[in-house]
Amino acid sequence: MSKTGAGSWKKQVFSVLGRYKYALIVAAAGAALLLLPPLWGGGAEPSEPAGAETAWSREMELEDRLEQALSQISGAGEVEVVLTLKSGPQQVLAQDVDTTVDDRGTQSVLSSVVVSHGGGEEEAVVIQQLSPQYQGALVVCSGGDDPQVRLRLVEAVSALTGLGADQISVCKGK
Repeated sequence: MSKTGAGSWKKQVFSVLGRYKYALIVAAAGAALLLLPPLWGGGAEPSEPAGAETAWSREMELEDRLEQALSQISGAGEVEVVLTLKSGPQQVLAQDVDTTVDDRGTQSVLSSVVVSHGGGEEEAVVIQQLSPQYQGALVVCSGGDDPQVRLRLVEAVSALTGLGADQISVCKGK
């Protein structure tokens, strides 16, 4: 192989590296970030999101509160409530937009805004908390066969959950 062949090959490699240097830097930074959690001792076991258990406990708490309130309605008797979720509580995170303009056009990159708390702890900035959306409700009570009681129960559950009357079922229990 001649020296001129090796030199042109090197020029081509450096030309390609020069053209894609930012993409290579981003890829290297991403690979480094993927390696960081094991270095800090975290990330060894996948865990359930922290909000998942809290959302479930809030749903159970709302069901309990509904049961207590609905049992106070005249004629309802003992009440049991089951709620189903369409979507759980959600958080809207603050995002930073990095826009670059070059000869190829405009490119925007979105990234979540993160606050550092010393010791390597970081937390995303939450700008809005969205309440859970309910899909349906079942109310079982001893007075569920009385139309007046059924109407009052449906109105109460609708007012507290935002569900329509067609999404709430009231049944007579034991």
